[in-house]
Amino acid sequence: MEKNYSDKSGSFTGRGSYKKKDSPSTNEYSDTGKNNSSDKEHTDHDHDHNLDQVSQDVDQFTHTLTAIGDKSSPPEVPDSVEKFAKIIEARISKYYSGDAAKRSRKMKEDDLFFIDAVNRMAKLTNAFREYPSNSSTSSSLNRTSMVLQRAMALLEEEFRALLEDSRTNHSNSKSLSGKNASFNAKHDDSDRCQISDNESNKDDDFPSYSPDIVAEMTKIATAMVSAGYETECCQVYTIARRNAFDEQMKKLEFEKLNIEDVQKMHWEPLEGEVARWIRIVKKCSTVLFPGEHKLGEAVFADYLVIHRSLFGNLARAVVIQLLDFVEAIAMTKRSAEKLFKFLDMYETLRDLIPAVVPSPSTDYCEHELKSEINATGNRIGEAVVNIFCDLENSIKSDVAKTPVPGGAVHPLTRYVMNYLKYACEYKDTLEQIFQQHAKLEKTETTTRSDAENDKEGFDPANLSPVSAQLLAVMDLLDSNLEAKSRLYKDLSLRYIFLMNNGRYILQKVKGSAEIHQLMGNTWCRRRSTEVRQFHKNYQRETWGRLLQCLGHEGLQVNGKVQKPVLKERFKNFNTMFDEIHKTQSTWVVSDEQLLSELRVSVSAVVIPAYRSFVGRFSQYFDGGRQTEKYIKYQPEDIEMLIEGLFDGNPTSMGRRR
Repeated sequence: MEKNYSDKSGSFTGRGSYKKKDSPSTNEYSDTGKNNSSDKEHTDHDHDHNLDQVSQDVDQFTHTLTAIGDKSSPPEVPDSVEKFAKIIEARISKYYSGDAAKRSRKMKEDDLFFIDAVNRMAKLTNAFREYPSNSSTSSSLNRTSMVLQRAMALLEEEFRALLEDSRTNHSNSKSLSGKNASFNAKHDDSDRCQISDNESNKDDDFPSYSPDIVAEMTKIATAMVSAGYETECCQVYTIARRNAFDEQMKKLEFEKLNIEDVQKMHWEPLEGEVARWIRIVKKCSTVLFPGEHKLGEAVFADYLVIHRSLFGNLARAVVIQLLDFVEAIAMTKRSAEKLFKFLDMYETLRDLIPAVVPSPSTDYCEHELKSEINATGNRIGEAVVNIFCDLENSIKSDVAKTPVPGGAVHPLTRYVMNYLKYACEYKDTLEQIFQQHAKLEKTETTTRSDAENDKEGFDPANLSPVSAQLLAVMDLLDSNLEAKSRLYKDLSLRYIFLMNNGRYILQKVKGSAEIHQLMGNTWCRRRSTEVRQFHKNYQRETWGRLLQCLGHEGLQVNGKVQKPVLKERFKNFNTMFDEIHKTQSTWVVSDEQLLSELRVSVSAVVIPAYRSFVGRFSQYFDGGRQTEKYIKYQPEDIEMLIEGLFDGNPTSMGRRR
């Protein structure tokens, strides 16, 4: 069961009945303070000898108490027990005799003895507790319990001071001298961008304890837990670390917004709140939680179950506040512009899980926290799926009554393809989302039939969820563009429109590694074939009719050229070409490669045929004005004019559609 150490009221230091003494107790083991150096050394030697002897006697007696099988007949308590109790009491009084700074320093100097003495006293007290309360050891149990309680109160106070004061002092000393290494500092910074010392400290120096301080805290925590004072130890640790974490969240400008506040906000300011939330959670995932985990793992190195419980409690308290904001965001009205922030939030939540829940985890509370994060992420994921459905609906509902001038790329095509391009930068995340929500409902309006897929080389069973979604969007866009192309009365312009949009879609897919991978080479080859077919249809519709003027059929009767027919052919050619040039110079082909391909292909068809026709039949005209009247253009003129097609010049924009 999860333990909540922060809910207890009061500290253990207040539950004892003793009062702090103003001066240390006098006992036979205290320093005599003689001025003579040799006498002092002799006294210290005797003191250490007596202390060692008493400690050995207590250890031996503790072993004897534990080894006795019949607990109803306890052995006689030796004098060493009382002597040992007085030694600890004297040391406690000595610590309390000075101010806090001196007491902490003395504690550090004598911690090895004191911690060992407390551990020894705890073992002895536990051994006494194995005997009946009415036995001869009951008075000794009361005595050692009282001493142990006073010692634990001192350790609790020292533990609190180390947790609260040492962190501040260490941070200040680092900012002034920069000499002390933090417990959680990262030393391999050779490849990192050095912004400033202060910024580096903010990013990496959490929780800002020196290794020596952590070692002190570890000794105290181990002593308190082993002596049976786990609750008091954990309560002090929990309160101190939650306060420290709250301080960090305040520095990160974390502000808790309720659902009502979020619902009332417009997207522009709310987008800023989302960006701040992402920054805060990333800081928690990469710095704060790992630092907190490492600290607890060190302080409770011998009691990792306690560490995981404490860390889990802290992580849950913080994470729940972070999740509340996401829940509120997921409830806002959907719109296409929110997709990318939603995906950022989803990824941020996904990356938060390993920072707060160790893997593998068998603890129920850890599993519950992970489930809550996943559930919140799924709600954001569901919103992402719905936004994609809204994109499909927006394509269906985009019904235009006026064609785009010049057969240019339609704004809907640009919007959809750029939207998909940026969305597919989250390809792996989208795959994860669509797999979780299984939104692959195949209908006639959103996906192609299995027979059509098979015909074009697609295997529906092998399509990833995102690939299937993109194919559905592409099919809808194709259908929409096909409908828009019928707004053009000129078939040639209709094919230019389809060619422009088809080429734009293809280039966007090829230009994005993510979309290309999702759509696959089969789709790209099919799209290329479609664009080439639009090209052929345009060329046949426009230039096929023109080339009929250059045909030889009907020009000769009985081997003789009919000049009236020849004149009519040249006349028709000039008229048709002038009309084509006037009209199609206003049309638009923005893709340079496609523009070049169109002009080259037109020239390749028209110029040789025209040059051959002129070369063969120009001799039948009388020189001078008659020739100029019917042979209006030389082949070089035609080639130059073809190079002016599809410029989209608005000054000569024709009314023909």
